[in-house]
Amino acid sequence: MTTLVLTAHPNLGSSTANRVWHDALSNVPGVTTRDLSAVGGSEMMFDPSCEQSLLRQASRVVLQFPFYWYSSPPVLKAWLDQVLLFGFAYGPGGTALHGKELGLAITTGGPAGSYQADGLNSYSMDAFLVPYEQTARMVGMTYLPPFVLHSAMSRNPDALNASVPKLISFVTAPRIAVDGGGTDRA
Repeated sequence: MTTLVLTAHPNLGSSTANRVWHDALSNVPGVTTRDLSAVGGSEMMFDPSCEQSLLRQASRVVLQFPFYWYSSPPVLKAWLDQVLLFGFAYGPGGTALHGKELGLAITTGGPAGSYQADGLNSYSMDAFLVPYEQTARMVGMTYLPPFVLHSAMSRNPDALNASVPKLISFVTAPRIAVDGGGTDRA
């Protein structure tokens, strides 16, 4: 299995958790990592044919990003808009992603308890991530349960270090059960 990890962080060099994750995954055989901010530059412009070629080679695609303002950084949206094109990802002839898996590796600033109906954010992470699940469905991919590290802003090195082997397993393990079984959220 080959995995493509697309890291969407506005400044990966200043990140704590996402940089550690990106660096760790960059050293895993069978995993290709891309820093989308570095690739797209300040204009967030991508070469669709290059990005689509990488997608064709992967059997699993993981979108890695910090979750803030209930979404991903703008660079990921720009990448999605410029790469998942009609005729490639959907529409007539748009079957290039069919049968592949889509996973999310997300860090949040708040604790897990803040992402529930009676929590600060009023909704679960699964509810906030429905657009990604629907994107996977739209392009014929299997959506995997997300890998989430809550309270990443606490800069707790023990929690961050403990999340790395779990993340590597999430990214590289053979097919993960879609019902959430077998997925350990960090």
